[in-house]
Amino acid sequence: MIQGRKLLEQGLSQLNIQFTDKQIEQFMKYYDLLIEKNKVMNLTGITEYEEVNEKHFIDSLSIVKVIDMSKIDKIIDIGTGAGFPGMPLKIAFPHLKVTLLDSLNKRIKFLDAVIDELKLEEIETIHGRAEDYARKEQYRENYDLCVSRAVSNLSTLSEYCLPYVKKEGVFISYKSGDIEEELLKSKKAIQILGGRVEDVVKFSLPETDIHRSFVKIRKTSATKNKYPRKAGLPAKEPLS
Repeated sequence: MIQGRKLLEQGLSQLNIQFTDKQIEQFMKYYDLLIEKNKVMNLTGITEYEEVNEKHFIDSLSIVKVIDMSKIDKIIDIGTGAGFPGMPLKIAFPHLKVTLLDSLNKRIKFLDAVIDELKLEEIETIHGRAEDYARKEQYRENYDLCVSRAVSNLSTLSEYCLPYVKKEGVFISYKSGDIEEELLKSKKAIQILGGRVEDVVKFSLPETDIHRSFVKIRKTSATKNKYPRKAGLPAKEPLS
């Protein structure tokens, strides 16, 4: 796996992320655990190290293009799946206090095993729906940063995510492909939920033709108590 280590180190260096041998070991161990578990449950459609490194690890960490992670304390990852982007962010930036939320308990159990194996601290997992936990006092408007690589449209994602973000905090959505129309359609929803689009950063993953975007949404006012609406509604009837 020497080649794998080099690829990872190169990717981190290109993003100007400082790293130690211990962190590289944690990434390699995470990859091994992911591939092993993927044999018995569907965690990722890609398994070759080079692709996982590029499309999961480096993609997750590319958020540094749009925000200074050293200034972030508490972060929540909504719909984390196999741990992306929250787990790579925790490994690369150990100071972060991280919450990983997913609706499938099997994935949460996998993430708990990863946390245990990697001996990570100040990281928790929660099993449930984003709409339900956003109503709980210890989570609502309690995070500097909310991230999501989930594939829902931006209106739906904003209703899932913005309630978790404290005023002046940020929600960053990882998007692929052309997002202009989606941005336009979500403008009113973002406003209703107390946010505004501060920046859109488009980029390609290094040495690929994979086009990605970060939509950076600043929380400018508290989200009204009626949001998020009951479970299922944000996806079924996006705000517009």
